[in-house]
Amino acid sequence: MLKERGIGVYDCDAGAKKLMASSEEIRDALIALIGEEAYDGWKLNKAVVAKFLLESESNKLAINAIVHPAVIRDFYSSGLQWMESAILYEAHLEHTVDKVVCVTAPENVRIDRVAKRDSISRERAKQWIDAQTPQEEVAKRADAVIVNDGVEDVNVQIDRVLALFIIEY
Repeated sequence: MLKERGIGVYDCDAGAKKLMASSEEIRDALIALIGEEAYDGWKLNKAVVAKFLLESESNKLAINAIVHPAVIRDFYSSGLQWMESAILYEAHLEHTVDKVVCVTAPENVRIDRVAKRDSISRERAKQWIDAQTPQEEVAKRADAVIVNDGVEDVNVQIDRVLALFIIEY
């Protein structure tokens, strides 16, 4: 919806996927960490990497230490001023932004959306959500909150946030 207003947004998840598919440095580091099965040639083996990541907090931190600094560099070089990140605090990206806007939704809605978007089971989607900072914690730390529950008018809320931040588009 920001893009519809002419505001470019860097998608951290898409950026990470792009970098894991194109960066030799990231590929080599992930193979050293997880093993040769992390990639099939230059194609990331998502199932292997996801299984490794979800096995332990230390595995998650090790992958994050490889991928997140590259995402931050990619964001800075993108020329964009807005970023979308589901794991802003886990990735320690909060220091790279001036303001934080948290978009909330009931857990069941979030699970359904992730499962549909990623073509995964609801159980797997819940695992991903549970691996993130709880939504309530992010909302407490945010400068503004937008409720995306299918009931509240998101466009009205976005306009309020932009007015709050005195951003013209």
